[in-house]
Amino acid sequence: MEDLRLDSLAGVGPVTTKKLADAGVHNIMDLIVRGPVEISDITGMEKDTAEKIVNKAREHLVEGGLISKDFVSASEIYKRRQDIGKITTGTNCLDTLFDGGLETQALTEVYGEFGCGKTQLCLTMCVQVQKSKEEGGLEGGAIYIDTENTFRPERIVSIANANGMDPQKVLDNIIVARAYNSAHQTLILEEIGPLIEENNIKLIIADSAVGLFRSEYLGRGTLSNRQQKLNHFVHLLSRIAETYNCAALATNQVMASPDVFFGDPTRPIGGNVVAHTSTYRVYFKKSGKKRIARMVDSPHHPEEEVIFALGEAGIMDPEEAEKKTKKTVAKKETKKATKKDKSKEEPKDPIVTAPEVSNTESQELTTVETPEELAVSEALDDEFRDASPTDA
Repeated sequence: MEDLRLDSLAGVGPVTTKKLADAGVHNIMDLIVRGPVEISDITGMEKDTAEKIVNKAREHLVEGGLISKDFVSASEIYKRRQDIGKITTGTNCLDTLFDGGLETQALTEVYGEFGCGKTQLCLTMCVQVQKSKEEGGLEGGAIYIDTENTFRPERIVSIANANGMDPQKVLDNIIVARAYNSAHQTLILEEIGPLIEENNIKLIIADSAVGLFRSEYLGRGTLSNRQQKLNHFVHLLSRIAETYNCAALATNQVMASPDVFFGDPTRPIGGNVVAHTSTYRVYFKKSGKKRIARMVDSPHHPEEEVIFALGEAGIMDPEEAEKKTKKTVAKKETKKATKKDKSKEEPKDPIVTAPEVSNTESQELTTVETPEELAVSEALDDEFRDASPTDA
């Protein structure tokens, strides 16, 4: 957009524009997202100069109506929040928990142990965001920051087919960025601004947001440095979601707290840094074949639990999963019955078999012997009779 170019700001000349572009700041939105302190660090300019540029950028966006004014009434904020987009999860249970779906301009954190459905939720939301607004989507694309190599396009295809969507179109609208270390993960997020505008991105996923930081910064000696860098990442993700009006979904790993003797010892990684930054915090846990989702922290949602399941369509309602399971079992039984009927109907080669007889009949039946065999048999019977002891 013309009015979001850096050189459209008063006092920002070609030299400053080049400096900012080289540092990954491509438009006025990026100035707001990164903030004056970071702008000063990455460009080498003085903090006072960076603050002036960022303040001019904020005023420019306020005049254009892209961000709210400094002081507004609560009623105006309430009206604006009625227009905030929500992405349906495709299930009644999780939509009830999220009060309609994943919210734009907010960071939703989902944490839980392995196999509880965190990645399946991410893959499902990549499909759901592309649906029309009437169907609960936002008609936009998704950016998937994959830090654990868990993104599977085959799963996207099966979820798209289950929702009656074209798998090829769905795959085309998902941009995947594979992060190999925590610095690369943060760099991807810093360079994400132009992609959001060019591809109409409405959902940003970080799966997982903390995994690489956890694996690289080991021991208590590195804890402070890790938390600072992690704090920068989650705050950047939250600011991008708010500035660009898109939804942000981050998954988080857990650890077992050894000092907990009663109750659930599971604790999310990242401490208070991640907890305070997340707008909504949800806990996923296993319960047999089903899963439980609990709203742990939210500005306005009640703390409640819902039960959901995993299936071909990704995240599913338990009732739908049971119906599909019964249908699958019925289909298998029908196929088996059809195979049995076909095997009965198929003509077999004529094979001469002995007539079936019961056990009692088989004992009574004797074979027909020739005269020579009969004579030998009688002779043997006489010898056996003579050799038997006489009665006393």
